[in-house]
Amino acid sequence: MKKIGAITVGQTPRTDLIPEIAPILGDSIEIIQMGGLDGLTKEEIQTMTPSPGDHVLVSRLKDGSSVSFGESHILPRLEACMDQLEKDQVSLILFLCTGEFPDTFQADVPLIFPSKILTSIVSAIHPHRLAVIAPVKEQLPQMQTKWAGCADSVYGLAASPYDGVETVAAAARSIPSDADLIVLDCIGYTVEMKEQVQALTGKSVLLPRTLAARVVKELA
Repeated sequence: MKKIGAITVGQTPRTDLIPEIAPILGDSIEIIQMGGLDGLTKEEIQTMTPSPGDHVLVSRLKDGSSVSFGESHILPRLEACMDQLEKDQVSLILFLCTGEFPDTFQADVPLIFPSKILTSIVSAIHPHRLAVIAPVKEQLPQMQTKWAGCADSVYGLAASPYDGVETVAAAARSIPSDADLIVLDCIGYTVEMKEQVQALTGKSVLLPRTLAARVVKELA
């Protein structure tokens, strides 16, 4: 079997996520998971507050709860995950996060960032009005910066995937009727959530987890 690495910025195992992407990848691919917050307690994670200008990340813990924290705190731990996965001889590494990460990340295998896949596709489509759902309101300013060049205008709203389908559906009901495209900007959003948003809005919806998995399948 071909081995690929999968790094979450939260904790493993991602039982909410891997079962939805594994069928896309197929039986010939083994997924080795690692997490940037693996081995840390909730109390330790709560000290990782975002500094001024820091990107806010939201992810899932091993117990199923979610946390938000500053990206700067997690970068060295993510690099350690990459180093270990290379020692495990994976053929590529998929980041299970739609956050934007430094270009200084380097490895001897391809690094797949869902954020770059998403922004490239949306930029190619270049909708007139893009609606973006992100987990928490603290992320909305960075969402505007991230998506500004990909559409004529960006409408952002917050609804955490870790609060359940109905929370995301409630946010979908607030999406303007003139939105051309919707992006669920977190790897935590599920296929069911995408289907709910599509049904409520009648719009095309991009789901990061399945989109990234299909790219990995092509590469692997």
